[in-house]
Amino acid sequence: MIEAQTLAGLDGVQHRFFTRRGGVSSGLFSSLNCGYGSADSPDNVRENRRRAAATFNLGEPDLLTVHQIHSRDVLTVGGERWTSPGAPKADALVTDRPGVALGVMSADCAPVLMADSAAGVIGAAHAGWRGALGGVAEATIEAMEKLGARREHMQAAVGPCIGRDSYEVGPEFPAPFLTQDEASKAFFRTAPRAGHFLFDLAGYLVRRLQRAGVGAATTGHDTLTDTNDFFSYRRNTLQGVRDYGRGLSAIALKA
Repeated sequence: MIEAQTLAGLDGVQHRFFTRRGGVSSGLFSSLNCGYGSADSPDNVRENRRRAAATFNLGEPDLLTVHQIHSRDVLTVGGERWTSPGAPKADALVTDRPGVALGVMSADCAPVLMADSAAGVIGAAHAGWRGALGGVAEATIEAMEKLGARREHMQAAVGPCIGRDSYEVGPEFPAPFLTQDEASKAFFRTAPRAGHFLFDLAGYLVRRLQRAGVGAATTGHDTLTDTNDFFSYRRNTLQGVRDYGRGLSAIALKA
């Protein structure tokens, strides 16, 4: 597991960026695959999620994730619970309740964990390029504020995701980012392949969080190149493999 310095030492908050180690799955999904959307055995996924939840001293039903759709939709979690598969569709969760862990899945997209420890409010967001551009981070901040958080007291950590030297994009890719904000050109540089670019997803998210008034940093891990620790959709795709495991990132308030 990896803990980002931005969230380290916050009273009353626990967070985890889990690696792919420590689970029961095998082969392509070895070993802590926490995503029911894969072709892994549901029993294996359930046990992996149970192990992850146990690190928070919670049961598997208390680890809540969503059916991610690359949106800016945020769910506010109260006392309700749901099961996966069959989870509601969204890309972020917030709560002010202890006894529940908010989780997001990723395999190159960026997990973002947020906390205002003074207010006792936490959030977790899944941000691929669509969600990042669409404002899922800002939507999560706004949802946390409705629960009493203050953005000047929030801290955010952008977890392991595809790195800036690995994320090659096509010639059409930068346009919507630059149309929205010309300053986004700082997160693109020319790729070795003619007409293509390399995109810094984590850096882009940190800048958006900081511009929203939230302290933020990234763990700096590249999911594509770190084969031993992280699942990667793009790595598998480049190797001609269609399926992939899903890594878990989660945050909880201490009871």
